Amino acid sequence: MQITFLGTSSGVPTRSRNVSAVALRLPQRAEVWLFDCGEGTQHQLLRSDLRVSQIRRIFVTHMHGDHTFGLMGLLASCGLAGNPERIDIYGPPDLDEYLRACSRYSQTHFSYPVKVHTVKPGVVFEDEEFSVSCAPLKHRVPAFGYRITERDRPGHFDVEKAKALGIPSGPLYGQLKRGEWVTLPDGQKINGAELCGQIEVGRKVVYCTDTVYCENAIELAHDADVLIHEATFAHQDAELAYQRLHSTSTMAAQVALTAHVKQLIMTHFSPRYAPGNSIELRNLLEEARSIFPNTQLASDFWTYEVPRRIAKGVPAKA
Repeated sequence: MQITFLGTSSGVPTRSRNVSAVALRLPQRAEVWLFDCGEGTQHQLLRSDLRVSQIRRIFVTHMHGDHTFGLMGLLASCGLAGNPERIDIYGPPDLDEYLRACSRYSQTHFSYPVKVHTVKPGVVFEDEEFSVSCAPLKHRVPAFGYRITERDRPGHFDVEKAKALGIPSGPLYGQLKRGEWVTLPDGQKINGAELCGQIEVGRKVVYCTDTVYCENAIELAHDADVLIHEATFAHQDAELAYQRLHSTSTMAAQVALTAHVKQLIMTHFSPRYAPGNSIELRNLLEEARSIFPNTQLASDFWTYEVPRRIAKGVPAKA
């Protein structure tokens, strides 16, 4: 599971940072999920190692242009870049109407199915490997944060040990791999957990922007492996943050600390903190690390590999 930042500026692009877009690459299933799609995102994708043809899902936080203006162009190009089977798009009310209007007035017709899902708090997508849930944030327009949860995986199944116990291969192996108890034809009971290595805990990634500090962000981010949180302003510009309902570096860090996340990655920086100004992004990093040391600044095209956690052994029940 890899996170690639395609845009880390707020409001407008700069020479070194495009506006909001984050890609989550799922190598095990050759898919890319996109979170927000600011203007120029398809150009950023072309300059990255990601394949546009692998985009399967797009999650939009809110309708402000620096998060949506690249969406229609990307969707139009996707049909020419490899003919995806289908793209599902998730976002707030008005997203479907916006895309329909863009399609109508530009005379754009997709060569593949595009399905828009209007989200509401709770689970918005789930399959056998992942679930995605959302919660409302606190911004000037309806905005949602997203939590991606990977399901736990059973540990490595010891086939040789199973054979030594006289367990015949077949359906029983599937039950044992899931850590279940099985009863053999001779009446012997076998605990599948004893034939498997430690469980691989599913990874949790949370994306929160745009928002001022709020309780929903904390709840959404609880125990996350990675929290991607906006940090539009420095601490000394907190008044601006409250006026515009954005976060400061210290607000992002406080969310991470309270939610007990493993790693905070800040993004969505105001261009006012460009190199050479009185306050620079390194100052925002220092502010955040004074509260939550395990903090990093995102930059365009930076890729972060989300590490796995191994669960402590828990005795199974018969």
